[in-house]
Amino acid sequence: MLYWMFKYILLGPWLRLLYRPQVEGLENIPDDGPAILASNHLSFSDSIFLPLVCKRHITFLAKAEYFTGRGIKGWLTRAFMKGVGQVPIDRSGGGDAALNTALRVLGENELLGIYPEGTRSPDGRLYRGKTGVARMALQAGVPVIPVAMIGTREIQPAGQKIPNVRRVGIKIGKPLDFSRYEGMDNDRFVLRSMTDEIMYELMELSGQEYVDLYASRAKEVIADGESVQAAAAAQAL
Repeated sequence: MLYWMFKYILLGPWLRLLYRPQVEGLENIPDDGPAILASNHLSFSDSIFLPLVCKRHITFLAKAEYFTGRGIKGWLTRAFMKGVGQVPIDRSGGGDAALNTALRVLGENELLGIYPEGTRSPDGRLYRGKTGVARMALQAGVPVIPVAMIGTREIQPAGQKIPNVRRVGIKIGKPLDFSRYEGMDNDRFVLRSMTDEIMYELMELSGQEYVDLYASRAKEVIADGESVQAAAAAQAL
């Protein structure tokens, strides 16, 4: 109920009016059944604009800390996160917390939104994907739909609380079928190959420069004043 209130009453109409989302490929999202929407990650607002244009409910995985705050601020944060379709990662499963939560969502025939880079891009480039998205797809037996968010970094750069107003773009690619790898979810080479295929599709859709380095490592490199391309090249040696 809270999700639909945010989408159609509290936030949705105003966001559509101000940001005029331009969407391509919306027909690639199925009308029913589970699927993973794998997106590049440029801004916190990515998790707001994608559900805004999709007819179906999209669930994103979020840190549990967003849901455990106290006082008025904690309540508002919790309400907002639920309102935009985010759920806390169930950490009772240990290291497989994100996987278990994802499988639960997909098992309920829902759409799961995920950012394979694991964190926001520190400079607008597209970074190496983590293989968790591939493992989720194989264990749940669902397709992966690549989604490119365009312009959201300029709307709300990291650390900026008040967003800028400009048009946002969203490109949705055709579903990727990985059923040929059924039963191979413990093969790290298969998982890497699948993930790289997803990231290639995101690169093609978004037009971003790709760097074969994890975004978390790129943040450290940039903070040290070094080149991410040089760090990626050194890592490949």
